[in-house]
Amino acid sequence: MKRIVSLMFAAVLAATFASAQKPIVIPLWSDGAPNTNGLTGTEEDLEGGRVANVIKPTITVFPAKNSNGMAIVACPGGGYARLAMNHEGLDMADWFNGQGITYAVLKYRMPNGHNEVPLSDAQQAIKLMRQHAAEWGIDPHKIGIMGSSAGGHLASTAATHFTEECRPDFQILFYPVINMDQPFMHRGSMENLLGKNPSKELMKLYSNEQQVKTNTPPAFIMCSADDTTVPCENSILYFQALIAAKIPATMHIYPIGGHGWGYHENFPYKRQWTGELEKWLRELYR
Repeated sequence: MKRIVSLMFAAVLAATFASAQKPIVIPLWSDGAPNTNGLTGTEEDLEGGRVANVIKPTITVFPAKNSNGMAIVACPGGGYARLAMNHEGLDMADWFNGQGITYAVLKYRMPNGHNEVPLSDAQQAIKLMRQHAAEWGIDPHKIGIMGSSAGGHLASTAATHFTEECRPDFQILFYPVINMDQPFMHRGSMENLLGKNPSKELMKLYSNEQQVKTNTPPAFIMCSADDTTVPCENSILYFQALIAAKIPATMHIYPIGGHGWGYHENFPYKRQWTGELEKWLRELYR
């Protein structure tokens, strides 16, 4: 009897892996990027699944087996100096696929003072998702951008600085950097993106609560009230700007959790944020 059960279990596992969608890694710029951040050398693998010195940006795409037509491009955080590829990126693939959503993780280049570089990578990722929409069962009008911390700044930049072909259809922000000026800025992200002494005009351009437009896409925003790394006021300022522009926006502020929790199991409100986000995504295109 035990042998029969074991064989049945093995058969189920084999069938599961045989039917699973393998991730697809696609170079972002097949003919070379149109700009440079001046970095050279090789990509660096750091502890905790982090990477630095990205020279060749990519998207790792996880097509949903039972697609509902939606897709998300995720931008991991890391202060615009490195990327937390696992807990703010790759670890969420199964969860989003389980919602019928095709999921892509963007490995973008660091700005190194060249502020246009990360945004160009994010915009190119959205364009690539639309180019492959038919192949992956995606509705080209249901492609969102997501980001955590500095990746949240990049996602909100993509949602406020766009042309028609690279406009995301919705945005999801985890404890995002939004403001580039005192008193709420994250200095490391600001200096890595804009340099140590940026002009007031440049800081305003990348303070995304000041760049919300009437066609900025709907937003789902999360942060923790006790976040001392990126103050929750960043999220609040952005939420208020969205509401003022009559953009549909949802924000959840959790009482504790600090910064950088991503998909970690030890975040005490993981069940709450996953449930609320699942509901928001389900109702987005009703």
